[in-house]
Amino acid sequence: MNETDYIPIASLNQYSYCPHRCWRMFCAGEFSENYYTIDGTSLHDRVHTVGESQREDVWQVRAIWLKSQQYHLIGKSDLIESESGQLYPVEYKRGRKGEWDNDELQVCAQALCLAEMTGQAISRGYIYYAHSHQRQLVEISDALRQETLETIESVTNLLETGTMPKPIYTKRCKGCSFYPQCLPQAANKVGRYREEE
Repeated sequence: MNETDYIPIASLNQYSYCPHRCWRMFCAGEFSENYYTIDGTSLHDRVHTVGESQREDVWQVRAIWLKSQQYHLIGKSDLIESESGQLYPVEYKRGRKGEWDNDELQVCAQALCLAEMTGQAISRGYIYYAHSHQRQLVEISDALRQETLETIESVTNLLETGTMPKPIYTKRCKGCSFYPQCLPQAANKVGRYREEE
């Protein structure tokens, strides 16, 4: 990675979910499918049709690229809305409301890009959960912004060094498409076995 490279916004979400998963996807160039990734790809294929529309008092534009030179971020938005002149990003997810906090980082990163591109302060965004048809408000707070900046720094370091983070087993592993390759529980068992020897 050099100064002209941009960090994919989606990598922040993946890093927050699991640094080892992020390394596999963005350093090793791996991708593995499972039910969740296929369902998510299908959702985004429907969402990422470029276009704009007006729904009552809300203007909407889909699938536009967002970029920040300040933070070296780039990514395609699912939906940008404007209500009473106030812009905000809407990120589509397949899961359920409040399931994971890493989705909020992705919305905040989109807000940082949108703010830089438009010169407008972005104070909120939303996550739309397709299975429940519910939106979750994401307040672009100082705390969320700081967490996002720290994650940008961590992902930048990961991409620059290429150092693979060790897989660590959490409840998130059960839904991860890389679980069969990574086997974090097996690594722990082997480590314990070696210690016992």
